Amino acid sequence: MPSRLVTRRQFARITVAAAGAALASPSPLTTLAQDPVIDTLRAKGKSETREHVAWRVQPFPLSQVRLLDGPFKEAMMVNHRWLVSLPSDRLLHSFRLTAGLPSSAEPLGGWEKPDCELRGHFAGGHYLSACALAYAATGEDEVKTRANAVVTEMGKCQDALKNGYLSAYPVELFDRLREVRRVWAPFYTYHKIMAGLLDMYLYCGNDQALDMAEKMAGWVGAWHQSISDEQMQRILQTEYGGMEEILCNLYAVTGRRQYLGMAHRFEKTMFFDPLAQHRDELKGIHANTHIPQVIGAARRYEVTGEPRYHDIAGYFWDEVTSERAYCTGGTSNGESWNTDPGKLASELGKYTEECCCAYNMMKLTRHVFGWTADARAMDYYERTLYNHRLGTQDAKGLKSYFLPLGSGYWKYYNSAWDSFWCCTGTGAEEFAKFADSIYFHDDDGVYVNLFIPSELNWPEKGIRIRQETKFPEQEGTTLIIHTAKPAELTLHVRVPYWVNRGGTVKINGESLAAFSSPSSYLALKRVWKDGDRVEVSLPMNLHVHPMPDDPTLQAMMYGPMVLAGKLGNAGVNEGSMYPGYDTAPGGDPIPVPAIVKSSKEPTGWVEPVHDQPLSFRTVGQSESTSLVPLHQVSGDRYAVYWKLAGSGA
Repeated sequence: MPSRLVTRRQFARITVAAAGAALASPSPLTTLAQDPVIDTLRAKGKSETREHVAWRVQPFPLSQVRLLDGPFKEAMMVNHRWLVSLPSDRLLHSFRLTAGLPSSAEPLGGWEKPDCELRGHFAGGHYLSACALAYAATGEDEVKTRANAVVTEMGKCQDALKNGYLSAYPVELFDRLREVRRVWAPFYTYHKIMAGLLDMYLYCGNDQALDMAEKMAGWVGAWHQSISDEQMQRILQTEYGGMEEILCNLYAVTGRRQYLGMAHRFEKTMFFDPLAQHRDELKGIHANTHIPQVIGAARRYEVTGEPRYHDIAGYFWDEVTSERAYCTGGTSNGESWNTDPGKLASELGKYTEECCCAYNMMKLTRHVFGWTADARAMDYYERTLYNHRLGTQDAKGLKSYFLPLGSGYWKYYNSAWDSFWCCTGTGAEEFAKFADSIYFHDDDGVYVNLFIPSELNWPEKGIRIRQETKFPEQEGTTLIIHTAKPAELTLHVRVPYWVNRGGTVKINGESLAAFSSPSSYLALKRVWKDGDRVEVSLPMNLHVHPMPDDPTLQAMMYGPMVLAGKLGNAGVNEGSMYPGYDTAPGGDPIPVPAIVKSSKEPTGWVEPVHDQPLSFRTVGQSESTSLVPLHQVSGDRYAVYWKLAGSGA
């Protein structure tokens, strides 16, 4: 059967209802949206809140969740080792030169080389965010110490410039932006640096980093003070990242209302107005330029309560996930949305699915889920996490820019020193924070969203939950409760959209009579005792995901996982897997024959391989092709979408 995550327009109605409920009641400190903001305020003894909209459920802090052995922990630690291997002096080189300070370090290459107009986006931005997240997720001091040292040296650069400005490129780029002359994206990088500094404050307690971020914001305020609204709208045609989001977050942390006024100036009306009126005018625009702007709208809604911004974020999320996403959950082709809604069959190739888009859509999804606690948001999150994010890092920690979905292509990654793409940075952050959405909570219970080996510590309730699973090899999970004394709590376990037969739950070996329907939460409320065990069976099955505009073009899925046909590694080598500065290598795909479809059932042309978990093969074809989950493929050509022709037995 076709696998569709969200009924078109249905989710928008849910988010509106949730928004109304949130606005009707005050938002106490324990139910705020931004978990690191709240944790930091609480730790510093500050009880005030600037949030107007409470999340219905909120994530646990990264410091309270630890990954256990499994593919996510393994990938996180590969990323962790890569982060601590990067030399600080090389990261700081262009910052020092811009500030007039000496540096004899070898410059980084790629998008960090000294003549690239995005230099500093990774070295002073993504790197700090990724290190802060890695410290929160592991508690390992080395990564925190290294990042703190980089902040200290960046502070010297900011002091040398004397006006609050801090970047790895000169102010001259902003002069060109003001004059609407050709320039790459100075505010895009400026945002990354501010976000990295704020993350160092929120996750690592670095007060200097917050002071530096505020000085940077002060420079922005002075820069745009004399610019008219009309000219500012022309300036906003150049990519500016998440400037509205970071300024809203600075307001949430500091209470300084000038940041809200500044944030409002970073709103592109020609983009926001159609979304507020529920019109899809996304065709022809650069995808990842605009997804961060919608995250900014989500944050403005949360700190002001203005419904317009909820409408923008909710409608955009619904439209992209239901009309512009592939089977993997990813979106964009050649970095853009090139077609009308639901027209994706022509959008498959080497440049399908920019990885930054998946990162930011998952980030937006956390807001939507926080507002609604609706399982369908986590259905989308899970699909994107497994199929797009998990499989876009190699064994050395290098990251992908695109995830090709054109048949006969292969995955490729940044080189060690000559890439530092935008997706290198978002990938470094993503792989540092895999634990951030496994569990959410309300005042009375825990939401188990993802089936990832992990342990949750909730000291306020005196309870720990250990999740033991080999999912997706295992069709289910086990939750073990640890508590010093009996505790009343509701466990909400997500029943995914792909479970359409025979799910079961046992508590201490005793089967319960009821189970929830797909795309919902199974609520288990009781007084829990130490050692209680909850065993959840989540049967998986094969199902197809056809292109919305061409049902004869289909991907095969098993549970939440997209399956990829392995086509060998002819022509795939070091050069074609690690292209350097360019975001994609040269080389052509190989031809892939059409599939003779089964006349009996839609999935009849694929069958599981006996005694080999997550291994499948085509049947009824001229030759058999092996299929495995897409996230497991590296070094081989592959096919995800297959053209069906004819009918077999």
